Amino acid sequence: MIVGVLVQLSNKNIDKIFDYKVKDELLDKIKIGIRVEVPFGHQTLEGFVLEIKKESSTDLELKEIISIIDDDVILNDELLELGKKIQEKTLSTLISCYQVMLPKALKAKKGTNINKKYDTYYKLGDSSNYKLNKTQEAIISLFKDKDLVKREDILKISISSLNTLIKKNVLIPVKLEKYRMSYKEKSNNKHKLTNDQKSVVEEFNKYKGYNTFLLHGVTGSGKTEVYMELIEDALNNNKTSIVLVPEISLTPQMVERFQNRFGKRIAALHSALSEGEKYDEWRRIYKGEAKIVIGARSAIFAPLKNIGVIIVDEEHSDSYKQDDSNPRYSAKDVANIRGEYNNCPVVFGSATPTLESFARAKKGVYKLLSLPNRINGKNLPLVRIIDMSEEIKYSKGHFSRNLLTSMKDKLDKNEQIILLLNRRGYSSFVSCKNCGYTFKCPNCDISLTYHKSSNTLRCHYCGYGNKVYKTCPECKENSIADLGVGTQKIEEELHNIFPDNKILRMDMDTTSRKGMHEKMITAFKNHEYDILLGTQIVAKGLDFDNVTLVGVINADTSLNIPDFRSSENTFSLLSQVAGRSGRDKKSGEVIIQTYNPTHYAIEYTKNHDYLGFYNKEMQIRKMLKYPPFYYICYIKISGKDPQYIFNEANKIKKSLDRNLNSTIILGPSTANIFKMNNIYRYGIILKYKKDDNLYNILEKVLDYYKSNSKVRIDIDFNPSHF
Repeated sequence: MIVGVLVQLSNKNIDKIFDYKVKDELLDKIKIGIRVEVPFGHQTLEGFVLEIKKESSTDLELKEIISIIDDDVILNDELLELGKKIQEKTLSTLISCYQVMLPKALKAKKGTNINKKYDTYYKLGDSSNYKLNKTQEAIISLFKDKDLVKREDILKISISSLNTLIKKNVLIPVKLEKYRMSYKEKSNNKHKLTNDQKSVVEEFNKYKGYNTFLLHGVTGSGKTEVYMELIEDALNNNKTSIVLVPEISLTPQMVERFQNRFGKRIAALHSALSEGEKYDEWRRIYKGEAKIVIGARSAIFAPLKNIGVIIVDEEHSDSYKQDDSNPRYSAKDVANIRGEYNNCPVVFGSATPTLESFARAKKGVYKLLSLPNRINGKNLPLVRIIDMSEEIKYSKGHFSRNLLTSMKDKLDKNEQIILLLNRRGYSSFVSCKNCGYTFKCPNCDISLTYHKSSNTLRCHYCGYGNKVYKTCPECKENSIADLGVGTQKIEEELHNIFPDNKILRMDMDTTSRKGMHEKMITAFKNHEYDILLGTQIVAKGLDFDNVTLVGVINADTSLNIPDFRSSENTFSLLSQVAGRSGRDKKSGEVIIQTYNPTHYAIEYTKNHDYLGFYNKEMQIRKMLKYPPFYYICYIKISGKDPQYIFNEANKIKKSLDRNLNSTIILGPSTANIFKMNNIYRYGIILKYKKDDNLYNILEKVLDYYKSNSKVRIDIDFNPSHF
């Protein structure tokens, strides 16, 4: 028998299947989709078996596989086919497409070893030839109506008696696997659907098989309850479900709600889990013990069988797109591929859908479902816009008079507040007031951010850190000042303004430790804190009954990013964070501080007018030839020598000009951050409606440079940002 193996190295030069012979003693264990250990050149690698055949097409002498790693198939038929489709869509190596699907413990990666955890139990052996004393009889009595008793329960009586009974074979140890994650039983927490929710479910049920739905529901309209109703229907038909959420911070709340409804039938998959927890959850799913998978982007690869519905909550979030490494896939695209394979519906849900999704819904490509009202019957919160260019004359800190007055009013009523500032750290940069010198990262073309808690300057891109100097290294004057504002500085201001209130800061710095998201959300929900200050983590999906005021410290942070989606991202962020206010019986209020009060993204937010924003932004996108009117592809050319990279970028541009007739080609131009981690980056933007030659030409570009160590080419279709 010959097997075709795809080895663990992600390199275009070896992105193919290699043939190996199989020893006779391993023949019965070989299956397609299993991991094996093989000799490769002068090293030993792991890989996946993708072919089983009688003979090889090569004349070379074949080596034998060394060992089989797994008892069970790791990549089933669906995942094997899915990997090939992702490779076609992203032009990545096939092995990278398979590796991204798996937890670390199951990747084809030499040296990875994560053990299963076990609990020790005991079963009764033969006690006929042994006379028990009173203590031993007490231990044996634990087995009344039980086949197995846990070791910890026996130790409460006597460890010496336990050891004696084991020695005499009266008790026999049994090892049972223990999962690192635990879930409670369901509490049948099912709510009666509103009329709007019933209408959505009824409309959904009119369609059979694979369809993509867009559930457009205002914040607080009860989208999650609709999701659970659709999932229950799937369960009743013996089918499984996937629910994607965009942020780790949303997962604990979502898991809790689903656990109350579905109990131990759920599993969670996201990056905040330990590698052992991911390994356990993956195997629970694989073995069919979990029927509903909830998690972030990578949960779309859960090894479920017979999927009945796939749900992508907050579908507008750019976190569903993997931009930083290959394969640069979109979880939404993968959801549709899996939906088609399983002939099951896919549901995208959001209060602020992407323009691409809403345009498809208006054209009938997606089926549009609407939840236009909040479940409590209340109006959406009142939004007030504060022009900070005027207010700055009266305000000493970063809070307008209106925001401070409203905050005091809410706190006096024992109500809670959420404040958004989408910039962590104490100040956004540190500069010399005398000569203008700015402290920059030596590895990246970016200013360092000042973090007061550690009194350090940090690069948020490569992690470089340095102490803060009082003297300017350029002019030697004692005139260093921190400028701009981050969440740490706002937190300090809040403590000074409201010394008697408890303030919780939630950003990447405070939530980096395991379990901190869940602890903070729970603490705020239990009203252990009065004010929650955070970055965009606090804007999406969180549900707090007692929050009646949301304040946006600076709405312009995302608006000033040089990206064609900046207006859409700003409208979405502001609308989402506004939706955290007044979700229960109390009325909500939102105050947005900005230096651009007449910008349409902010004006439409004030009136909760998604359709108005959509129509305005579509006019601009059409004029500038951006999605959804054109597709976008971004080619990044990077390397250590800036002149060499510039020359190669221009060569690529000329080649594209010659070969792509119906594609608009922009660039090459320097990336927004030209230098990162001592790597220089240029970019070329392609805009196209249809170009049959595009993938073929880009594949040739990748092939041309695959052996050139001086330059790296990354291709990203429909990037979330440049």
